[in-house]
Amino acid sequence: MTTAYKNRIQEFKVALSEENINLKTLRELCFSGIPFEGGIRALCWKILLNYLPPDQTLWESFLKKQREVYTQFLKEMIIQPGIAKANLGLSREDVTMEDHPLNPNPDSRWNNYFKDNEILLQIDKDVRRLYPDMAFFQRPTQYPCQLILDPQNDYETLRRRVEQTTLKAQTVNRNRSGVTNVSSPGKSLNLYPSNEYEVLPSGSEAHWEVVERILFIYAKLNPGIAYVQGMNEIVGPIYYTFATDPNSQWKEHAEADTFFCFTNLMSENRDNFIKSLDDSQCGITYKMESVYSMLRERDLELFLKLEEQNIKPQYFTFRWLTLLLSQEFLLPDVIRIWDTLFSDLDRFHFLILVCCAMLILIRDNLLAGDFTVNMRLLQDYPISDVNTILIKAKDLRDTS
Repeated sequence: MTTAYKNRIQEFKVALSEENINLKTLRELCFSGIPFEGGIRALCWKILLNYLPPDQTLWESFLKKQREVYTQFLKEMIIQPGIAKANLGLSREDVTMEDHPLNPNPDSRWNNYFKDNEILLQIDKDVRRLYPDMAFFQRPTQYPCQLILDPQNDYETLRRRVEQTTLKAQTVNRNRSGVTNVSSPGKSLNLYPSNEYEVLPSGSEAHWEVVERILFIYAKLNPGIAYVQGMNEIVGPIYYTFATDPNSQWKEHAEADTFFCFTNLMSENRDNFIKSLDDSQCGITYKMESVYSMLRERDLELFLKLEEQNIKPQYFTFRWLTLLLSQEFLLPDVIRIWDTLFSDLDRFHFLILVCCAMLILIRDNLLAGDFTVNMRLLQDYPISDVNTILIKAKDLRDTS
């Protein structure tokens, strides 16, 4: 560890030791990257994502309350429906009761149960293939949710619901236009059946199962958007950052803290996932076009070349913007980009600057390439040094 890096860690420690944290100072520090050591990154993300208040004297009571709220969500949305399902249909009388599996009433418990299963199967399919090149998400968590795994709770777990539910593929594929290409060519696209994974012993759960639970709770609490493919790619890096926190007192609560930070981030990003808003000013189409508008101002020659080749922004920026570049780089590099994004007050405008910087940095390749070569470049971005990209984006911001 260099002296400069040690000094940088010390700067963060000083900023985070203030009883009332100076957000402006912290943002400026975080913009250039946050150290992992001592759980600094995980703590800074919780502040930057508006989860923890700047006043540290409030943290203990606030965190206690939030974690209790999350526990209540688990009870109401997973355990109680699971107990109800376990108790239903046990006797012949239940089938003739008012509520039964074929009840067409939209308020029927069974109807809601089947709808939830459609969402759950899509989540399950996506979280099982989260960062397949890393072992982390398949490994057991050190802190399995005792409430979920309590043998006293005789209920249908999410794992069992998935195993017992078979739906036709077309009912599961609730997709966003354009997210069909959500994985870059470098990523595995295999849809792993559950039996391809090592079955964890009773009392254990894999990290991907924790992510599945977070997304299922989010979908239940946000029925207007529910779950859309790609959300798994946004929650994944947040959970990974919190679940690898070297401070065990934080790591133990990675699930609840991830849920609230993900919810806060999605409150700013959710319009990108709502198809009916695509063509509105807050929708994804406007943001994709903003990348080209900025490129036209900064590099007219490159802009005209892409226009001439009919390479539309939606061919590649949809994924870049919607998934916050989480599919374009390896996880440590995604996390480094997010340090900067989260620290910027106007984080989604800065994301557009980053996308523009990515184009300008490969301008020579793009100017020399034909349509096929250029599409390949944009779908599998060639520069892996994210610091170069972030420096260029900052330069674009400072010279605007």
